[in-house]
Amino acid sequence: MRYGIFSDVHSNLEAFSIVYDFYKSNQIDKYIFIGDIVGYGANPKECLYLLKNLNPVSIAGNHDWAAVGKLELDYFNEYAKIALLWTKEKISFDDCLYIKSFLLFYEEDNFVCVHGSLEEPQKFNYILGIMDSWRNFSLLKKDILFVGHSHRRESYVYCNGKVMYMPDMELEIQKNTKYIINVGSVGQPRDRDNRSCVCIYDSDRRRVFFKRLEYNIKKAAEKILEEGLPQILATRLYIGG
Repeated sequence: MRYGIFSDVHSNLEAFSIVYDFYKSNQIDKYIFIGDIVGYGANPKECLYLLKNLNPVSIAGNHDWAAVGKLELDYFNEYAKIALLWTKEKISFDDCLYIKSFLLFYEEDNFVCVHGSLEEPQKFNYILGIMDSWRNFSLLKKDILFVGHSHRRESYVYCNGKVMYMPDMELEIQKNTKYIINVGSVGQPRDRDNRSCVCIYDSDRRRVFFKRLEYNIKKAAEKILEEGLPQILATRLYIGG
C-alpha cells in the first residue's frame, strides 16, 4: 500500500495545487491528511474543494476546529485570529459540516496519525524536540506516529532505549524500532525551506519518502495581501519560517 500523507495546507491554493498534481502523477492507494486545511492563506474554499477530490482520511487540526467553533480563538496569536475570523466568513455551511467530520485520531496496523501529539490530541500539543518525542514514544503502541502541526519536516527514531533525530529525506522502517515522523507543511513550511513538503509511505517496501515541491509563492503571498490579511502571513511564505 502506498499512502500519500500531508499536512498544514493552510488555504494556500498555489502550493496545494502543485501537491495535488504530484500525488495524482504517482501511484497512491490511499490519502491521509493530518490537519489544518484552513487558516493563514487566501483560498480556504478552493483548498477544501481539492481536498474533497482526493477523498482522504482527514485529521482535524487546531485551525480546522477553530474555523468551525470547536476551539476557542484565545488559543491563537493575533495574526492567526485575524485569519480565522476572515476564514469563518468565507467558508460555507457545507464546508463547516465537512470540516466537522474530520477525525482527531486515526490508526492502521502499524501506524497512527494525529495532528500534533499523542498527549491529549484535542489540545494540539507540539512535538518540538527530543523530550517531546520521548513522551510520545511512551504512548505509541504502533511502529510509526505521523504528525504535522509544527510545519517542520523531521523524524525521531526510538531504538534500544535511545531517541535519535533523523534529518533524512528517506527512511527505511526497521523492526523493533519506533518512529515519529513529521510530514512538514504543504502551505506554510517553517523549516527554512519554503518549498511545499509531502510524504509517501510505502508499507510494502517499509519506506518513507519526503518530497519538496516548488510553487508560485509570489502569487500566494499577493493574494494574502489583497484580502487584507496580515503582512507577516505573506512574508513567512518566502522565508519558510
